[in-house]
Amino acid sequence: MVDPYIGKMLDNRYEILERIGTGGMAVVYKAKCHRLNRLVAVKILKSDLAQDEEFRRRFHAESKAVAMLSHPNIVSVYDVSQSEDVEYIVMELIDGITLKQYMEKRGKLDWRESLHFITQIMRGLSHAHSRGIVHRDIKPQNIMVLRDGSVKVADFGIACLENSAQTLTQEALGSVHYISPEQARGDRTDARSDIYSAGVVLYEMLTNRLPFEGDSAVSVAIQHLSSIPLAPREIDPDIPKPLELICMKAMAPDRERRYDSAEAMIADLDAFRKNPGVDLDIDPKELHPEEPDEPTRLIRTGAVAAAAQQQRPAREAPRERGYDRERDRDYDRDYDRPRGRSSSGGGAKRTVLVGGGVVVMLVAVFFLARAVLGSMAAGETYTVPNVVGYTEEEARQLPEVAGIFEIQVTDSAYDDAPEGTIIAQDPVKGMTKKSDLVIKVTVSAGEKTDKMLDLTGQTAQAAKVALKNLKNDLDLTIDTVEESSDSVTAECVIRTEPEAGEPLKKGDSITLVVSTGPDKTPVTVISFVNLTIEKAEELAATMGLKVVRKDVESSEAAGMVVEQDIAENTKAYEGDTITLSVSKGPAAEPQPPQQQVVAKPATFSLPQDGRETVRMAVLVDGQSNFEGDVNCSDGSITVELTGSGVCTVQVYYDSVLYETRQVDFNA
Repeated sequence: MVDPYIGKMLDNRYEILERIGTGGMAVVYKAKCHRLNRLVAVKILKSDLAQDEEFRRRFHAESKAVAMLSHPNIVSVYDVSQSEDVEYIVMELIDGITLKQYMEKRGKLDWRESLHFITQIMRGLSHAHSRGIVHRDIKPQNIMVLRDGSVKVADFGIACLENSAQTLTQEALGSVHYISPEQARGDRTDARSDIYSAGVVLYEMLTNRLPFEGDSAVSVAIQHLSSIPLAPREIDPDIPKPLELICMKAMAPDRERRYDSAEAMIADLDAFRKNPGVDLDIDPKELHPEEPDEPTRLIRTGAVAAAAQQQRPAREAPRERGYDRERDRDYDRDYDRPRGRSSSGGGAKRTVLVGGGVVVMLVAVFFLARAVLGSMAAGETYTVPNVVGYTEEEARQLPEVAGIFEIQVTDSAYDDAPEGTIIAQDPVKGMTKKSDLVIKVTVSAGEKTDKMLDLTGQTAQAAKVALKNLKNDLDLTIDTVEESSDSVTAECVIRTEPEAGEPLKKGDSITLVVSTGPDKTPVTVISFVNLTIEKAEELAATMGLKVVRKDVESSEAAGMVVEQDIAENTKAYEGDTITLSVSKGPAAEPQPPQQQVVAKPATFSLPQDGRETVRMAVLVDGQSNFEGDVNCSDGSITVELTGSGVCTVQVYYDSVLYETRQVDFNA
């Protein structure tokens, strides 16, 4: 069947492109806003609901109110339209999936990821509650997970209307798992109802299961009214205790015992995030409802009654799909104070309620009797108690353990729990045993720790390699910051935070402070080529550069710079060293061979200008006769020269001409 809306232009502005989802009350389309040239999501109310004038009026009014919300964790509503043939709201188009789809892909979420998601959900709810808007249908299907890991709460306006009818049909089975007890009773809802539903979402993320399961909406709703779910840590002991307490307080059946606001729950979530071992001062016993002193009475509820009505034979008239507050108030008055005339509809409702109450009581009596009789018939059967969270000695002294069960420590493991605390047991709590009354337990070896290594002076890369095993064992975070240093070579570690030898524990962060070298001023190198070495040294000094001279053979005149190792217009820093290649002058003309070469010693004075050693070179008629390092403290040095006839002898110290003399080798 061709969708009639595909290709249609709404209000001469929104072009419907494709269908992207269908819900209980509306169909969602991808559309293009031609006025602002952007893609949006358009949610069109289903035609059967759009025919109800009262419903359309309230849909329009509530959607307008939701459009006033503006928060990064709430799907934005851009526009609301009311016309004769179509009712729709225009929302931002989300590039992501629902939290329900995310959990189906991932399974049980890590508690850190669950904390990340629930904190964002509560921030969105806090904003809505501050504007007087209660969602009333918080569930994973109404939470969108974006690609960047952020979440947005969706379907505010639709959810408010959908739950206003206070019905629990089989179609509502997806939502009944998350409704608050007051919603199941048909009582007034407020912000704390959203907090309860958010608690159920957190429970499901942490445990990968719902707190209450059942074959019908009625059975699930009754559990919300009368049962306490299994504590998350009994399903997964790795869940931190404070996070479990936050979840259970949000799900307290008595709303007076829940968080009184989203801000209060966010405060505890933030406190736990900063310190997973925080004491939140929440007593689990106070979260349970008090035992009522009054006798059992029927619950006046539109929700449970409507759900039960769905189970009637086909010959009974179904409840209207719409919702009328005046009619509900009339029903309440009929229940509280019977009138002179009776209504067949009201009598039918009371009949269903009475019948439902009797069925619940009979089921409870049946299970209680079966448990008692089964115990009597079986003889000595014991239920395994919970010993997780106790020390070995404390567990042995528990009344349900002492004299019955033997506690055996079979293993130990690193854990956040205090050292010696039981973190797992076999068999688990709740199992029954007649023999082999042994509970094998694993105790905590305490939090895994180590000590910080001494990495000072190592290169940053070498330091990270050295930390690899520690990083993997303790799930460490390693950060690097740069800092100038006059004493530590660039790219090497100046210090670490924490310092060497300090203790490390799981999840800690390590900061490597890495040297960038001295805090130098940048300079742009000029060309020194074709300058005399003296002029080049003068200019280099003004730039803060140190000069190293290198004499080379060249056709250029002696003392002229012919090459530099830092190119012209290259950036350098004050204190850097530049090597200048200086010409020795043109090569000397070859001398005709002498008939007789004579060796003759010659003594030369050494520089006394503070240098300890110098590089000495002796040229005889331009030919190297001696070259080597000499100690200036000797005062003078005697060198054996070789030559013939009268020769010119030049003495260089550190490539600088120091002395020229004539030597007659024939004398």
